Amino acid sequence: MDPLEEVLALVGVTSQLSAALAAGGRWALRFDPPAGVKFNAVRRGSCLLRVDGVPEPVALAAGDCFLLTRPRAFTLAGDPDTPPEPAGPIFQTAADGVARAGTGDDVLLIGGAFSFTERARTLLLEALPPVIHVPATRPEAATVRWAVGEIGNELRTTALGGTLVAEHLALVMLIRILRLHLARAGGSGWLAGLTDPVLAPALRAMHAHPAQPWTVGELARVAAVSRSTLAARFKEVVGRSPVEYLTGWRIELAADRIRRGDDTLAGVARAVGYGSESALSVAFKRTTGLTPRAYRSRFAPTG
Repeated sequence: MDPLEEVLALVGVTSQLSAALAAGGRWALRFDPPAGVKFNAVRRGSCLLRVDGVPEPVALAAGDCFLLTRPRAFTLAGDPDTPPEPAGPIFQTAADGVARAGTGDDVLLIGGAFSFTERARTLLLEALPPVIHVPATRPEAATVRWAVGEIGNELRTTALGGTLVAEHLALVMLIRILRLHLARAGGSGWLAGLTDPVLAPALRAMHAHPAQPWTVGELARVAAVSRSTLAARFKEVVGRSPVEYLTGWRIELAADRIRRGDDTLAGVARAVGYGSESALSVAFKRTTGLTPRAYRSRFAPTG
């Protein structure tokens, strides 16, 4: 399992599809901040996306899709001069899985949201920009367009398991969009590190063997660079030192094991590279603000 797969598994990604949106004429809808990561794909027509806190609007055309990675209100509009109306009542009265705005159906969007566990923002979402736009003109977007089309097909039919298939296709969309973002954006954070030729070998080694007592020197040998080069590059791209990153990843693994409640705290400590429960407790509280026992009381399943 590669680091991206591990992180997606740890943050507990689930997807939920909403009603499609058909619109035409003069229309504009204002959406409340989404609880998770919102996605929409334009199946037909064009419209404008405005997101609170993002200076420039995004022009969306047929085949485009986007992710909103922050809980920010946003507006979709066919006409930039039309005052927006609340989207909630429109979607509450959706018929046959389609909400309608304005007059006609010149524009058709399919949307939904991804939900994550409570640690996701630190682990995954903070490494992403508020909006990721994937234009249809990019050849790499073909797989995303295929997934969107298949989602539409599944929702239009009554085949057994159609909703489950659509949700899995939505997860395929998320992974593809993250790949596209990494390929074209560069940027900073551990996601950017996965595509960095210096950092990727070290990141993969830490993810493959998190309990190993890694030193900067050992990670530098894995990456085939000097210690100073690795340390400087890590700080520049990931924003922290290799040891700080390793500590954070170990705590994420520990938090996952604690949430699942399938091991003692001493066993969790050993599994993620700490010699004792007390050593884990110190690092865990410094990272999460809670001791492992307090975290277990709050988040472990009951019954």
